[in-house]
Amino acid sequence: MSNEIEKKRVLVAMSGGVDSSVTAALLKEQGHDVIGVSLQLYERPQSATPGGKTCCSLTDVMDAARVAKRIGIPFEVIDLRQRFKELVMDDFMAEYAAGRTPNPCARCNDRIKFGILLDMTASLGADILATGHYARVEQDAAGSYQMLKGLDPGKDQTYFLFGMNQDQLSRTVFPVGNLEKRQVRELAAKFNLPVAQKQESQEICFIPDNDYVRFLEDSGVTASPGEIVDAAGRKLGSHDGIHHFTVGQRRGLGIAWKEPLYVTAIDRETSRVVVGPRSELLVSGLFAGETTWTSEPLSGTFHGSCSIRYRQQPVPCVANLLEDGRLQVDFVNPQQAVTPGQAVVLYDGDRVVGGGWIL
Repeated sequence: MSNEIEKKRVLVAMSGGVDSSVTAALLKEQGHDVIGVSLQLYERPQSATPGGKTCCSLTDVMDAARVAKRIGIPFEVIDLRQRFKELVMDDFMAEYAAGRTPNPCARCNDRIKFGILLDMTASLGADILATGHYARVEQDAAGSYQMLKGLDPGKDQTYFLFGMNQDQLSRTVFPVGNLEKRQVRELAAKFNLPVAQKQESQEICFIPDNDYVRFLEDSGVTASPGEIVDAAGRKLGSHDGIHHFTVGQRRGLGIAWKEPLYVTAIDRETSRVVVGPRSELLVSGLFAGETTWTSEPLSGTFHGSCSIRYRQQPVPCVANLLEDGRLQVDFVNPQQAVTPGQAVVLYDGDRVVGGGWIL
């Protein structure tokens, strides 16, 4: 069984973009009883750049309402601003303050869309939740639900969805996961949707000008000046706060050097930022915590592939689940810019096995 489902009442999370709009239109065309819903997640700052490529803004909610009216489905807005602040925005700030680089999109999917919203599906009178993510859910011969990569390799979004479990997968469908982006655009035009030519969101939704340092400081993250050092601990410069940096960063270091330097590590305890040549970004493996599994946890040694950032082509790896619950991942070939706070996602071919948050 694939994304094709029997006639049901389906709640569609509508972001106001092309993908979720086509999702709603497709399900309506297939004869399902469709309910559209948008989430109000944050207050758009007065200083936000008009027309910024974000998601979930007031403009996006209005676009979703226009689409719902066009295809003739009921539509409502759910205010989750307080929960979004607690579960996503506060986490974002805490992670940067700790010297890590957070992934708010994955946290939002895990805690908001497939957490709170999925739990609300029944109370909203629906049987199942649908979103516009490029992923697939299929049921194998044993009855287990498997998450597979979207068919469009350039749009696959399973990296953001690795935290979904069997119960969540059994109650979720991704109708555009079997399509390429160009086909989705064509369907949007066919359905005459008002968002058919809308640009995709590219920035963190609650930071529409993409100035995350300003956002952090305006939100109360205090700067703690410190040293910029090399791997041997020699001081090369100074900085105004570790929240200005992420592993792999090259620009903005303020150091004149004979060769390009990159951030290789961030030490919260000493407020030190460690830099070095590109070769020092290469590591042989990583440890991850907060592990989740689409079905069963790893038993024994896993041989497959993994991604350590969104849109990275998965690379060969070997993984083991340690007794303390941490995931140890060893790369077949060293990888660069392994970044604490980001996710590592394990794949067996196109199938998502699970993953965790890089420590």
